Amino acid sequence: MEERRKERNNINLGGMLVRILVSMIVLAVAAFFTPYFSITGWIPLLFAAIAIGIIDYLIERFTGFDASPFGRGITGFIVSAVIIYLTGMLVGGVRVTFLGSILAAFAIGIVNMIIPGRSVL
Repeated sequence: MEERRKERNNINLGGMLVRILVSMIVLAVAAFFTPYFSITGWIPLLFAAIAIGIIDYLIERFTGFDASPFGRGITGFIVSAVIIYLTGMLVGGVRVTFLGSILAAFAIGIVNMIIPGRSVL
């Protein structure tokens, strides 16, 4: 946990852009394979990646809780689903039902295991 905080504090602009790009790829893959979860276009995909990053950062900053889908077991999984659901409410072009957010959290967790490095949630 402390290691992740140091990583977040030491990130530069290039690292942030890479993180957003990786998050966009993960979200696009998850939206493609997940029913009840869709993102229509590149701009909503970019805003969704940024929104998820901000919401995740705020949750971790104020609670100290790692919200990755498999980071904290079932609780992390549920928090990830809620973050995805909130993103659907905040970002136009992102359509997700609550069931879709649960399935997307599962898909994102699997994609995060395949793609190296910290990406979405």
